[in-house]
Amino acid sequence: MGIWEALMMIAFGFSWPMQIIKTIRTKNPAGKSLLFLFLIFGGYVAGIIHKITGNCDWVIFIYALNLLMVGTDLAFTLYYKSCIALAEKR
Repeated sequence: MGIWEALMMIAFGFSWPMQIIKTIRTKNPAGKSLLFLFLIFGGYVAGIIHKITGNCDWVIFIYALNLLMVGTDLAFTLYYKSCIALAEKR
């Protein structure tokens, strides 16, 4: 099942670099849902755990790459949301 799972993970992974770049360029995470990002992050963690505990193959590297990208997007989203909240308090 590795190749089909890998293709699915690659397809999911293509959107994250564009989202990260958009967040960095605009410095505004408007329209991004923290709940959604945390759910996706948790899903990738679950996929990695599944790979480690029972079905370890090369696709784990794609899971890890996607997890890294979602984590990066999540970190920038949290950072810019906090910057906007601080600016509004002033």
